Amino acid sequence: MDLAKVFKSGNSQAVRLPKTFRVDVEELEIFQRGDELILKKPTKDLTRVFDILTQLPDDFFAEGREDLPVQEREEW
Repeated sequence: MDLAKVFKSGNSQAVRLPKTFRVDVEELEIFQRGDELILKKPTKDLTRVFDILTQLPDDFFAEGREDLPVQEREEW
């Protein structure tokens, strides 16, 4: 099993990946699932957005959202 080195870089925490895990991008998506931290290349389409939306609970916005009154504004 390969291990990644965790170290401090300024006020941030950084992870040094072993050579076997080199990537060809400058940024990675990171998220947590339980006690796992997962790094993945960013998706270039809306697939990730739809994945997130399908994870929302069924009662999300069940009451709808409050319609705010129309704001009166000066014309300019």
